[in-house]
Amino acid sequence: MRLNDLDERIVHALAADARRSYADIGSEVGLSAPAVKRRVDRLRAEGAITGFTVRVDPAAMGWETEGFIEIYCRHNTSPDDIRRGLERYPEVVSASTVTGDADALVQVFASDMRHFERVLERIAGERFVERTKSVLVLSPLLRRFTSGAPA
Repeated sequence: MRLNDLDERIVHALAADARRSYADIGSEVGLSAPAVKRRVDRLRAEGAITGFTVRVDPAAMGWETEGFIEIYCRHNTSPDDIRRGLERYPEVVSASTVTGDADALVQVFASDMRHFERVLERIAGERFVERTKSVLVLSPLLRRFTSGAPA
């Protein structure tokens, strides 16, 4: 399903602040509150909106060290195997299969370097992992939480 311009504007408004009222969003996009609600209900029913969430600053949880881990898998490792292996790590905030030499790229937040190292060691010890390569983030330059990203 492809969103039309009006639906996309509503979704962007919700992505910026999911707690905004339908009246507030309606005034921004030129609709009444009930019309916005009907559209949001339709978008939810059609699966375009998959849910509402809160974004928490990892530093508020004491996780101030960020890094990325490239995972190189053993033969015959499926994406589901990788996902199942990584989903039990609360430090893993995203994981994706990727093009190139690595099989997956994992974003990790940790409290400090030692914590990051422990997570890296545990991930490297997963049965499907042949080897890893990691980099640490020095300073995030730009972060966007787009409404167009899949859940």
